[in-house]
Amino acid sequence: MRKINVHALADEARFSGFHLRVLAICALIIIFDGYDLAVVGAALPSIMKDLHVDPTHAGFMVSSALFGMMFGAIVFGTVADRIGRRWTIAICILLFSLFTAAAGLTRDPLVFGIARFFAGVGIGGVMPNVVAQMTEYSPRRMRATLVTLMFSGYAVGGIVAAVLGKGLIETYGWQSVFFAAALPVVLIPPMLRLMPESMPFLLGKDRVDELKSIAARLDPDYRPQGGDEFVVPREDKADSAPIRHLFAEGRGFSTVMFWVAFFMCLFMVYALSSWLTKLMANAGYSLGSALTFVLVLNVGAIAGSVGGGWLADRFHIKHVLAGMYALAAVSITLLGFRMPTAALYVLVALAGASTIGTQIVANAYTGQFYPMAVRSTGLGWALGIGRSGAIIAPILIGVLVGMNLPLQQNFVAIAVPALIGMIAVLLIDHDKSASHRARAAHRSGKPALGQI
Repeated sequence: MRKINVHALADEARFSGFHLRVLAICALIIIFDGYDLAVVGAALPSIMKDLHVDPTHAGFMVSSALFGMMFGAIVFGTVADRIGRRWTIAICILLFSLFTAAAGLTRDPLVFGIARFFAGVGIGGVMPNVVAQMTEYSPRRMRATLVTLMFSGYAVGGIVAAVLGKGLIETYGWQSVFFAAALPVVLIPPMLRLMPESMPFLLGKDRVDELKSIAARLDPDYRPQGGDEFVVPREDKADSAPIRHLFAEGRGFSTVMFWVAFFMCLFMVYALSSWLTKLMANAGYSLGSALTFVLVLNVGAIAGSVGGGWLADRFHIKHVLAGMYALAAVSITLLGFRMPTAALYVLVALAGASTIGTQIVANAYTGQFYPMAVRSTGLGWALGIGRSGAIIAPILIGVLVGMNLPLQQNFVAIAVPALIGMIAVLLIDHDKSASHRARAAHRSGKPALGQI
């Protein structure tokens, strides 16, 4: 009887068409997810004018989706470890597509906020699951690169929202960009057919035939035999209480530091994505020019996420991440000062690279930190707790905008969390991570330490 460690099988696999398919599906999901999230920021000036909403109330309208994301990340990150990632992702796509489109049908700010809350549940729920899925199936040597490349689709979605916003809002009204959000529903059937299920989940359900099929795709030399027994390290086995394992085996303090880092980074991300257009319009730029800043922000995010992932696979991911937080503090602070337009575009791109890009690298690091069986749970809780920062940011910056403070003070308020996030990352104990233990076990030839 052969014992086949599915974790090691994925770690040592050569990149193939199978990996490319998983990457393409996950990236496409994230593109739609990013569009649904960014579309409100792109349309916010038009919504405020059309619905006669002041900055403070507009901040609450934006935050309704972010509150839903906090709920969705915590609930669906944990649920996926119970019902499987494929069906969890499908439910989330349905939620964020239909309710974002529904928000375009309303003329009442309260109803708009309710629709965005339910859209946010889906948006928040899909993120930890696609990151966990990509992390599980990526070869170890290029894991951070693939996860950040996949998650750069979030910035692509933001670019699509900005481009459509410039082309559609002035001609057809802000509602048009919300109606376009219903398109991802058509992705659900092919996703369910083509996306592989999580291997520990299949193992727990004794779905051996599916495991054999996946094993053959991961390793072309694998030939199924009747007596094959699939196993995972004991720390990667799921049980009925995954949340407690976020604090087990010395991970408790680092878990809290991840939560602090996510809170601070998501505060910056949603402060910029929600209010950058309005802040630039207040600074004297036209709506079209202000939307161009959103476009540049997301182009920078793609460069930051892919570049950050590339650096993380070659250097220590923790130190790369801390450096990205430091870059965010500098670039966002400088946005508040008058300068030539070309220099301002460079700073906006750097801000996108060091906020959205930083969050994407943080997702990759979190996915590597926790054992496979609680990966969705760990990332879901980090994103869920972090969403409180995302919820506070649009409201707080909306209040500051309503106070007519100098532009510099608005951007300093967005930049300060970067310094706190950098300190939190530096305090994470990397030696307690699943990736560090797996490498140590691989070097020693012994099973990885840690029991679940």
